[in-house]
Amino acid sequence: MKRQIALLWLVLSIACSRTAPRTEVAVQPPAASRIPHETVLHGQKLVDDYYWLREKGSPAVTAYLAAENAYADAVMKPTQPLQEALYKEMLGRIKETDMGVPMLDHGYWYYTRTEQGKQYPIYCRKKGTLESPEEVTVDLNQLGQSEKYIGLGGYWVSPDNGLLAYSIDTTGFRVYTLYVKDLRKGQLLEERIPRVDSVAWASDGKTLFYTVENDAKRSYRLYRHRLGSKSPDPLVYEEKDEMFELNVGRTRSDAYLLLASNSHTASEVRYLAAGNPDGSWQVVAPREKEHEYDVDHRGDLFYIRTNSGGRNFRLVTAPVSGPGKAGWKELVPHREDVMLEGIDLFQDQYVLFEREDGLPQLRVTDFKTGSSHRIEFPEQVYSVFPGGNAEFKTTLYRFNYQSPITPSSVYDYDVQTRQRKLLKQQEVLGGYDASRYQTERVLAPASDGTKVPISIVYRKGLTRDGKAPLHLYAYGSYGMSMPDTFNSNAISLLDRGVVLATAHIRGGGEMGKKWHDQGRMMSKMNTFTDFISCAEYLLAQGYGSKDMLAIEGGSAGGLLMGAVTNMRPDLFKVVVSHVPFVDVINTMLDESLPLTVGEFEEWGNPKIKEQYDYMIQYSPYDKVAKKAYPALLVKTSLNDSQVMYWEPAKYVAKLRAMKTDSNLLVFKINMDPAGHGGQSGRYNRLREIAFDYAFILWQLGIVKS
Repeated sequence: MKRQIALLWLVLSIACSRTAPRTEVAVQPPAASRIPHETVLHGQKLVDDYYWLREKGSPAVTAYLAAENAYADAVMKPTQPLQEALYKEMLGRIKETDMGVPMLDHGYWYYTRTEQGKQYPIYCRKKGTLESPEEVTVDLNQLGQSEKYIGLGGYWVSPDNGLLAYSIDTTGFRVYTLYVKDLRKGQLLEERIPRVDSVAWASDGKTLFYTVENDAKRSYRLYRHRLGSKSPDPLVYEEKDEMFELNVGRTRSDAYLLLASNSHTASEVRYLAAGNPDGSWQVVAPREKEHEYDVDHRGDLFYIRTNSGGRNFRLVTAPVSGPGKAGWKELVPHREDVMLEGIDLFQDQYVLFEREDGLPQLRVTDFKTGSSHRIEFPEQVYSVFPGGNAEFKTTLYRFNYQSPITPSSVYDYDVQTRQRKLLKQQEVLGGYDASRYQTERVLAPASDGTKVPISIVYRKGLTRDGKAPLHLYAYGSYGMSMPDTFNSNAISLLDRGVVLATAHIRGGGEMGKKWHDQGRMMSKMNTFTDFISCAEYLLAQGYGSKDMLAIEGGSAGGLLMGAVTNMRPDLFKVVVSHVPFVDVINTMLDESLPLTVGEFEEWGNPKIKEQYDYMIQYSPYDKVAKKAYPALLVKTSLNDSQVMYWEPAKYVAKLRAMKTDSNLLVFKINMDPAGHGGQSGRYNRLREIAFDYAFILWQLGIVKS
């Protein structure tokens, strides 16, 4: 162990030209081997000592990252028996050879299945009945034999069932190449189209439309492609506004193709008859500031979910012959206390996906009678998601129901009889018994008095005496709601006495669009103070011990981790931060990076002084200071395309230079191809989770290293 650390010091001394005063950590912070990067902004000089870590592939950067990984492996070596035990526990709960619930689409049953020992799912279908012979459409295990990473971007079957377009990434950087397979012959066609983001087939089964992304990974152009054509594909539309991205799709009715151009706060949708691929795309409603809408089709009407008339959206209809706003007729009004998140449209009914009091709801309405009802759910903490509903004419609605203690369950719901049929519930091996666990939903007062929902799960028998280990997770950005889902891996924490909680803080969407508004832009600080208030509430109510409080978040949730750790380092014992967005100012100043321009409407633009002055208050990298910090595990991937690896690298380097404590700081980097979610492959993913859990349990003192 000492020899390994000594070697690390040697590597770091080569990578860096100078050293900072040593704190009680084993890895020396890298000092800038080049002149620090300076930026003058609003009359202030901004100095970035670790800007050089952006030089991906340079010897100095490679040496530094390798040294951090070597240090992480060295200090975590005593936990290897625990990691192996956790891995075997989690693997032992999984039915490795399994099959998903088949979905009917145009006369074929589509499903995925897995096989023991294989990393990836196998995509299959059967014609007509489930007793028919199986046809493998895509086997990611075969495609990934020579790859360290493989990700399926999309899967689009032609209307005549004969062709399959699918996209594959082998880098982790979300660079997808489109392939087309002749399903009748089982052969790939010659098509290889790079940087594809979305695809939609025309009705002829020979023409497809696709969008591609630019260097900043913004989907910005729509092309038309005819199979076998050697001519350059014609450009159909280009989105020139850098705030907007394109997505092409097909209505469930199969009658229309839709091209949506969306920013974070506005939309514009174009439509084209699927049977007329050479036709002209028409606009439903021209874009307007702060107007978001989406479109589906039935009969001679478009059905439009719109926030014109209220932040929580309403549902209107418009004639296909003239869909402009002047002809919109309201079908479902705006409601202050109910967020309309989406709509599934069918020939004889529609299903609204709503959220009320922070909980997801499904509401079914019959077109003929106009009668409406909600599907009831039995638990106070749960999640529900629309399932595979490909058929337009059907009386069955498929959804997925689960909770922190109820495994993922797929139902078919008969909209006429109101009866539900359980098709499959996730099998949890190893004797899992839901009755051993308890869920709760509580409301914590934020600093301004706002009530913030918290979902809690623990093993029954908990005594709320303030002595239990507590794990608190949150996200709180982009209006995304954190679902209360089942996670068989978490049983390894629950059975060791850990109380698991999710804080549904502002910036998310749990309580509607205003909940998001109150946690973005010039109100972003609410996200962080909400989280701190939730942690304090749980401790005050005896759910856990302050000396045994672990927190975790990823991506924008990693921003949350960095901000609250700077604000209240005394409150937390352990922090786990995945691919954290922590270098807010520098990233939002660089418009060449993926996501930056579009996210001016989420975080702000630091080139605007008022917004810079607000953002600098919480930017984690900028707010690192000379003080004691909790134990930290920071993780990233070298090829992450959403949060560049150098953000957490710079953050860790600055922490090593500044923090005054002797608590462990571990930085783990996926140097092989991996993405924003880590490595591909289910077994690889379990290894990564075992690493995280071992760190948490070790630092909380639940197990010894």
